[in-house]
Order: sequence, then C-alpha cells, then structure tokens
Amino acid sequence: MDEAKGARTVSRGSSGIVAGLTAAALAVVGVLAYQASANAPDSVAAPKPKASTTATAPAKPEKKKETPPAPPAESGTGKRTVYALADRRVWLVDENEKVLRTFEVVPSALSPAPGTYQVTSRREDPTKGSDGVMIEHVVRFAVVDGLTVGFSAAVDGSMESPDPSLKTGGVRMSRADGDALWKFAWTRTSVVVVP
Repeated sequence: MDEAKGARTVSRGSSGIVAGLTAAALAVVGVLAYQASANAPDSVAAPKPKASTTATAPAKPEKKKETPPAPPAESGTGKRTVYALADRRVWLVDENEKVLRTFEVVPSALSPAPGTYQVTSRREDPTKGSDGVMIEHVVRFAVVDGLTVGFSAAVDGSMESPDPSLKTGGVRMSRADGDALWKFAWTRTSVVVVP
C-alpha cells in the first residue's frame, strides 16, 4: 500500500513538472512568435488592420470649388459677352445677370478700345486667321486700324501669344470655350470691352 501511495506521489510530481515545462515552453514560443511578427518585413507580415473611421475621427475636408470671378462692375447689364483686357478674361452673362461661363483668353495684338460693341459676323467652319493659324468658331465684333477683331479658337487647340510685330485681331481661347461662346454670342449680341 505504501508503494502505491509513493507511486501516486511521484506520478503527481512528474505531471506537475511536465505541466510546468509545457507552460514555460508555450510562453517562450509565444514571446518568440511576437518578436518575429513585430520584426518581419511587410511582405511577409500578417496584414495590419486598417484604422476605421469613427465619429470622433476628423473627416477629410471637402475640396472647395473655386468661385469664378464676377464680371467687372462697369460691364453693363443684360445679355452680353464681357471682355476684360487687363484680366485677359471673358464672361458670358445671360439676361438675368447670371454668369454662364468665364474663361481666360490670349489677347490679340490689336485690342479694341473699352466700350460696347455688337457681334457683326460669325463663322463656324475652320478658316485661316490673320496670324496664319487655322481657327474655328469666329465671332467678330470690332475693327481696329482697318483689321477685324474677334474671338476664335485654334483648331489645333493652341493658345500662343501673337507675334507683336504682326497686326492680328484674334482673341484666342480653348476649343471648348470657343464652342460655348459660339453658341452664346449671336449676331447683334453685345460685347462689352473693359480695361
């Protein structure tokens, strides 16, 4: 009987030792695994969870749409095309004073004096401009030194400044802007030129 009791005591002691060694081994393996995952390159490491957006996280600011500049105060009223020489900009303004479109232009070598003009003629089909460039959507509205001045877009989309040594009357714009102006500025539509 004493031998059986002693065997059970040894058995309990050895199972306690085995359990302790197993727990220690698991702890060591856990520490090593943690260290390995912390130092692993991104290409082999487990993907890290993405931060979620919460109510307390600041939202990304929305991109503000830039408000186009208003036409100059001295540009008249009613339906009109406004051409600001210094700003190199055109506005298409409807009869309710709403700006339908505004865009930058490249001025002609000859500029009309500030004042109110009317569209005198138009040409949609491509033609050669006074600078030799093929242009479209021509809207003529003034004459300076015997040369007609008008808005147009280069067929190739270029917006080069004119050669100052040449007498040219083409106020150039992008093709999209030229198309919009063509649809807006019919014959007799006012063109207000401001300094």
